[in-house]
Amino acid sequence: MTVTRSIVTAGIATTLGAGLLLAPAAHAGGSGVRASGSCSATGSWHLQAEHDNGRIEVEAEVDGNRAGRTFNRTIRNNGTVVRRGAATTHAPSGSFSITRRVTDKPGAAHVVFRATRPGNVCQGSVRV
Repeated sequence: MTVTRSIVTAGIATTLGAGLLLAPAAHAGGSGVRASGSCSATGSWHLQAEHDNGRIEVEAEVDGNRAGRTFNRTIRNNGTVVRRGAATTHAPSGSFSITRRVTDKPGAAHVVFRATRPGNVCQGSVRV
């Protein structure tokens, strides 16, 4: 009985573990929809968006692991540029983050964040 129970428990744990490994980078949670990934050369990006009083609050971060790097960044909502500017990574982590509120138009929103510098592109998107 104990052996059977252990095998079943191990099988369930393995199945659940495999499901976690195959989970997509974007997911919905209590605080909106999130996605993350790697930049094309070095570093990583994180993106979160949520509905907030008739607008969409967008939070984006790039961790380039080196302070003093300037990225050109753009936020698009359904293909339209809604925010554009530059951001510089800061010590000690070599990262920057931005939070912007953009217009929430009727229907689903496709928010795209892109940060670039020569030789490195950090880009991700979520549907809210």
